[in-house]
Amino acid sequence: MISKLHIVLFEPEIPQNTGNIGRLCVGSDSPLHLIRPFRFMLDDKTLKRAGLDYWQDLDLHIHESVEEIFSSFPHDRIFLATTKTKTCFWDKEYQAGDVFIFGPESRGLSESLLQQYPQQCINIPMSDNIRSINLANSVGIIMYEALRQINVNSLQ
Repeated sequence: MISKLHIVLFEPEIPQNTGNIGRLCVGSDSPLHLIRPFRFMLDDKTLKRAGLDYWQDLDLHIHESVEEIFSSFPHDRIFLATTKTKTCFWDKEYQAGDVFIFGPESRGLSESLLQQYPQQCINIPMSDNIRSINLANSVGIIMYEALRQINVNSLQ
């Protein structure tokens, strides 16, 4: 049993990452939300190649600002993925309908946004040898931990 999550990409830059994330969203029956601007066109062939033939099955929503996300969902169920927090993603409890916002590949989410919602910030632990984990991998790691928690809890 898979429970829906909402994956949000704030100003995504790399079409292959967005395509891979779209494929993850189709596989988990989770909507993908993209916040403009993007650095590619939605008909980009690299985006479609990464999403394979699943792209047409994607529940895709386009937004003009991150404020649209915060006005559409309860703030306490929105999680901000960042390297700039000490709170590990596996230390939170997730539920169906949760929203996960990921920043652009080159710079992440803005400090001002992170400072507005410090209790909602989560990170993926990693060594000091790298700056960050690939965006598509980060989405997959966090998404499937949330789904694991939700589905285990729904069986109890």
